[in-house]
Amino acid sequence: MAEKNAKCLIYGAYGYTGKLIVDLCVKHSFDVVIAGRNPGKVNKMAEETGFESLIFGLDDSTALSKILEPFSVVLHCAGPFMFTAKPMMKACIESKTHYLDITGEIQVFELAASLDETLRKANICAIPGVGFDVVPSDCMAAFVKKLLPDAESLELAIYTKGGVSRGTSLTMIENIEKGGAVRRNHKITKVPAAWRVKEFTFGDITKPAVTIPWGDVSTAWHSTNIPNIDVYMSLPRKAIKMNRMMRYFGFLFKINWLKSFLRKKVSSEVTGPDDNARKTGETRILATATNSAGKKAEALLQGPEGYTLTALTAFEAMKRVLYNPPKAGFHTPSKAFGEDFILAFDGVKRTVVTEP
Repeated sequence: MAEKNAKCLIYGAYGYTGKLIVDLCVKHSFDVVIAGRNPGKVNKMAEETGFESLIFGLDDSTALSKILEPFSVVLHCAGPFMFTAKPMMKACIESKTHYLDITGEIQVFELAASLDETLRKANICAIPGVGFDVVPSDCMAAFVKKLLPDAESLELAIYTKGGVSRGTSLTMIENIEKGGAVRRNHKITKVPAAWRVKEFTFGDITKPAVTIPWGDVSTAWHSTNIPNIDVYMSLPRKAIKMNRMMRYFGFLFKINWLKSFLRKKVSSEVTGPDDNARKTGETRILATATNSAGKKAEALLQGPEGYTLTALTAFEAMKRVLYNPPKAGFHTPSKAFGEDFILAFDGVKRTVVTEP
């Protein structure tokens, strides 16, 4: 096996979020190798940044593991991760390279959790979801669990102002017909789309929110062992109605030609929030833990727009794993870095709303 160097590889570096992370690497003079499968995009970014570059796909696992051998850390930014995470994780295990990604997909977290023993034997760690989602929500879950150690249920309500990237939109298309998910009695449980709708007060604003199958349904349990978990996203009421309609028409999105049409439309028309949208956007997360006696611990997090936050948290996680990796195995962000990890970033504020 090739000798490891103290260097990180960013795969999918030319994607919307990958570019934001690479920009931080340039700003802070943090040397990385950038990579992806598109030669034109990789080469252009290499010319602009001065970073060394590699061009490869994820189809050949043997070749992939050899490519990764010299690197200490891979930050994987090329989704949808339901297709790309498994080959990259497998190659990281074979090359003994620490694995990070920016997914918010339940199945990826569960995959990494199932590989915990294998990761330990390889003496590497895997920390999926080092962006938004799930760093801020995972840290909030761990925080309210600390306030109320005997919590039996957890609600995470998320409000964002900004926009969505091409990668996020493509992931939504791949999952649109799958309905929702919550956790009940420690088990991930399928529920209809938009299963529950509630109003939440995020500081000085009150918004309706709907249950969504986000990664926290997985990660919050691994971080807290709370048996019942619901994750909500604030959406306009029209969008909530459309989500509920997916209960009856979601099957249409299994049709290959329709899904292919939507993929092409997103790829040609969606980019992501511009600089102004990211500067004026924001994130708010309300975490509520409740025990069997009805006692509550509730806290509110306020921070930057989601993609800005993802770049900051992913960049910091990459550095920490490079210089001081956690013990080998699968980790959620709060397990790897602590529930106060999210407070390390400018513009983030956490307030206890209800203390038991």
